[in-house]
Amino acid sequence: MLDVEKKTTEDVGHEDTSRPVVLSRPLVVAYTADAEAEGALRSAMGDLGDKLTLVRGNVAVAIRELARSPTPQVLIVDVSDATDPLVALDDLASVCEPDVKVLVMGERTDMGFYREITRGLGVVEYLYKPLTRDNVARLFLPVVHGRMPGGAEQVGGRIITVSGTHGGVGTTTVAVNLAVQLAESTRGYVALLDLHLQTGAATTMLGVKPGAGLRVALEEPDRVDALFLERTAVAVSDRLRLLAAEEAFEATPKPTAEGVARLMTLLRRRFNYIVVDMPTPADAALLSIFSMAQMRLLVMTPDVVSIRDATRLKTMLTAVTGSDKALMVLNRAGMQGAVATKLVERGLETKVDFAIPEIPKHLAMAADLGVPAATRNRTFAAAMQRLTKEVSGVRVGGRSGGWLSRLLGR
Repeated sequence: MLDVEKKTTEDVGHEDTSRPVVLSRPLVVAYTADAEAEGALRSAMGDLGDKLTLVRGNVAVAIRELARSPTPQVLIVDVSDATDPLVALDDLASVCEPDVKVLVMGERTDMGFYREITRGLGVVEYLYKPLTRDNVARLFLPVVHGRMPGGAEQVGGRIITVSGTHGGVGTTTVAVNLAVQLAESTRGYVALLDLHLQTGAATTMLGVKPGAGLRVALEEPDRVDALFLERTAVAVSDRLRLLAAEEAFEATPKPTAEGVARLMTLLRRRFNYIVVDMPTPADAALLSIFSMAQMRLLVMTPDVVSIRDATRLKTMLTAVTGSDKALMVLNRAGMQGAVATKLVERGLETKVDFAIPEIPKHLAMAADLGVPAATRNRTFAAAMQRLTKEVSGVRVGGRSGGWLSRLLGR
């Protein structure tokens, strides 16, 4: 007899709310709203045995449970009774790892709906009810076995680079707190990548020690395998991991283009957001990350040197990516002796997108305690939250633009 784990909606509500980022993931989890659909899945996928988990519940149950349990490799959800299936699927994207293959069932039979969820939201396949064993075996089962339909897009996480005009402007402070708030507000999986291999401060600000292997990954991509993240990424919370290094000052790290590409590919497969704390100036191999990024933040302070170097950074971005598009983040706004914001904008010949006020006492104390500054000061937290919303595109009162638009920045 088929050994299938069966859960009820009531069971889902009593599970532990914590969830680590894990590499061991279920193969298939299916959320079905009725017994008939469940029977069709059970019949067509019976050979999977205990690799198939059936949960009685709709897409809302899936969202609630996957916010605190591992994302399966293949996820089947029922949107039959969803008020707005498109919004529900968009919400589902925020709690799943980017590489999940999503299969959807529902009542809608129009081609427009099929095209929107498969082409616009990144869903792999859709079946309308009633399900049959033949349809499930023909259209869903091949995806389980790794055979993707022609034209299916590979989803991946959103890369956000954070660069400072020069040392001491607060680049790492912004990157760390952005990563923390992204994890908390979106409930997506977030990786913070500190590429200051010898002088990085992210570990100190978060009160953790760096893992081993980041330099090796950047220099020797052939040694990076599927277990790389498990060995190298440090768990900061259930949704946030940090990749950092503390190489000796006499060392000479030499990232390669292949190593950078391999690392970013691994991270995009696993995390919804990758916040990259970029050194200034960056190694030639690291510059390629700017081209991969969906969003670039330039952090500066209100002084003449920052104005000069912000302009130089934008020139560099144009040379590397063909565009100088970036969000200008004015940190320490209002500090003693600061250049007025209007004069900063005149020097930049563009508006400042976000201003973070000067709160040196709270920032220093937070860094010494190894906790995110946003947890210590409401003013700073509010400023960072506005930036976080811009970066994440989290919906406020309406759709944010879809699965792929949020995860891929399209």
